[in-house]
Formats: sequence, C-alpha cells, structure tokens
Amino acid sequence: MSRFDSLIIGEVARDTNVDYDGTTVQAIGGAVYYSGFAAANMGHKTAVLPKAAMTAEELAQAFAKAPNATVYALPSKRSFVTKNVYHTPDRERRTSTVDSVIDPYRTEEIPAIDATIWHLAGLVGGDIPNDLIPFAAERAMVAIDVQCMLRWVENGGMVYRDWAEKREMLPYIRFLKTDAAEAEILTGLTDRAEAARTLYSWGAREVLITHNTEVLVYDGKEIHTCPIRARNLSGRTGRGDTTFAGYINERLTQDIPTALRTATALVSLKMETPGPYMGTRADVEAYIKEFY
Repeated sequence: MSRFDSLIIGEVARDTNVDYDGTTVQAIGGAVYYSGFAAANMGHKTAVLPKAAMTAEELAQAFAKAPNATVYALPSKRSFVTKNVYHTPDRERRTSTVDSVIDPYRTEEIPAIDATIWHLAGLVGGDIPNDLIPFAAERAMVAIDVQCMLRWVENGGMVYRDWAEKREMLPYIRFLKTDAAEAEILTGLTDRAEAARTLYSWGAREVLITHNTEVLVYDGKEIHTCPIRARNLSGRTGRGDTTFAGYINERLTQDIPTALRTATALVSLKMETPGPYMGTRADVEAYIKEFY
C-alpha cells in the first residue's frame, strides 16, 4: 500500500492578481499550492514537492492549513513571480506577465516518495522536462496539467505553443488535464468532446477538460460531464488545479461519475472564496446535497 495517495510536483508562485475592477491582491499561488490544499483538505494523504527561492520552513508554512499535506521542499535560486490581470467578470480572459522562473526540476533531485499518483503540476514550459514523464511513469500513475508544456515565458509575457513531443509523451499519462483553450491548441478542435477523444487516441488514458460551465472527462468509452454551479467567481484563480487534484484522488476509490461530481462540487465551492480550498469533505458533501 502506498504511503501517499498523490505526490504533487510543481513550484510555489508569488502571484499578483489584478481583478477586472482593479482590485489587487498579492498571494502565494501555483498549481502545487491549489492542488495540494484541494487534495489534502478532502482527506487524501498528500505529498507536495514545491520549489521556490524560499526556505524549507517558509514552504512548509505555506501549506500549514492543509494538515494532510507533507512538504518536501526543493531549493531554487529563483522563484516563479507573476502578475495576472483579469479583463472580464467571469475571469476567463487574462494577461499574465512573468518576472522570474524557477530552476527546472531534475530527475536526480526527486526524492524517493511512495505515492500512487505523481501529479506533475508545473506552471510554464521548462519547469517539468519531458524526461520527467517516463521517469514518473516507472514509479506511479502519471497525472499532468498540460499547461506546463504549452505556456512559455517570452520577453516577460506568456505565450502558448503546441507540445512538440505530445505524441511521444501522452502514452505515459494516466490522467491528462487541459482547459478548453489548451485542448484546442493541442488538437486544433474547438469541440471539447472531440478534443478529448483525440487526446485519448494519442495515448492519454483519462482526459479531463475544464470549462467555465462544466468539467468533461473521457476514458475511451463515454463522455462524462458535470456542471459548475459556483454562486460567484471571487475565487476563480486555481479552478483547474482544484478540479484536477480533487478528481484524480477521488478516482483512487470512486468511479468516473462519482469522482467527477465530487471534484466539480469541490471547485464550485472553492470558487466562491478567494484562495485555496480551506473547507472539508463534509462541506463538499453538503454542497452536493444542496446543488447536485
């Protein structure tokens, strides 16, 4: 039996978020941060492997309110420092600028951590080198948020490029997460269901695509969807990270429809409050009873 349900690999970010109305908030962020809280506070035994120009004590403190998360800090000369400016009330359109990025993860620095899932949760291209994917697949089921293969820092801005090695790497991946725009970049398709089918045909065994209206999952047999029912979007940042971490950990014990409903309710509830998910499993279960 594995010691951890999931090991989440990715950098902690120093974020400045500017809302469409000019409200500005500085906060710790990053996929590992939102994913770690989501998985741990749902009761899953979670390990996180963050990188930043912070001490091990500072990184541990960042996850202090996620009691089921164990932090294994890695050093970096630089932190990922970014600014996100949201242009619309639904926060679907944003401009991101990046001041600095971390030293990339290297296979030789990954400690021997026993986990059922290795969740690769980088933020931009270069964070998670391609060779880390087969390395992870030798040790666990691989889950990857494809943003770390599509988003690249160029002249301080963020640009999107297709993943050149996708056909080679997707067969290693048990769980693949994209949003609707990323799915289109990968496949050229605007239809999310068709994009999911294409990504499955290229090797990923379970494809999850997020959208502002719903979450979609395809496993080669059936398209499953579940609506997002957040009553406000004040906590929009971290939507995909929360959904994916919730889903893959629930899939360890639940079928697709049940895991999808739990993850979608989790992110709907999380989006009603800024920051990572600070609630409990009981809170999500109550939300499901009320809204699903």
